[in-house]
Amino acid sequence: MSVLIAMISFSLVMSISPGPVNMITMSIGAASGSRKALPFVSGATIGFTMLLLVIGVGLGEFATNAPYFMAVLNVIGTGFIVYIGYKIATSDSNLKMIDDNLPNFTHGFLLQWLNPKAWAACFAGVALFSSPDSNGPLYTFVSIYLVICFVGIGSWAVLGDKALSLIKHPTGIKYFNHLMGGTLIAVALLLFIQPIILD
Repeated sequence: MSVLIAMISFSLVMSISPGPVNMITMSIGAASGSRKALPFVSGATIGFTMLLLVIGVGLGEFATNAPYFMAVLNVIGTGFIVYIGYKIATSDSNLKMIDDNLPNFTHGFLLQWLNPKAWAACFAGVALFSSPDSNGPLYTFVSIYLVICFVGIGSWAVLGDKALSLIKHPTGIKYFNHLMGGTLIAVALLLFIQPIILD
């Protein structure tokens, strides 16, 4: 029972803590409402849990033994996150974004695979909750994470939706978009330089 509680706690903290995926989710919620964020939230949830599963069954060992893999991932991931941050920061101040411009399921899925924070969370989770003797604990952890990840990321869409009700004027929305996009770019750059600082 204590292992299940630990799995739930870890999943909740990692899913709900600020990061690129949650910043984008909040921006979608603020721009178009929490329902419009569901495709992105679903993509991010499935993308993360698939990454967790794949790392747990062997990709983690490959990534650890390939010296340039994480460095290349860091550069590509940072570029992708900065691009989305720029799109948010420069988006129109109209209350509703056109559906075609909203980050979608594919964006959410890919972002998790390009997000250094997601990789770090997966490595930590696999180290804590997998067993060399059986994949059972890993499958349990992935199943728990699937549910909690959806709720954790989805809560940011609701937060963005509620923030929108406080910002009625187009100028306020424009500043909110600048703030969210700028914050996302700052988070991306922080994730990029973190490995360099730690070396």
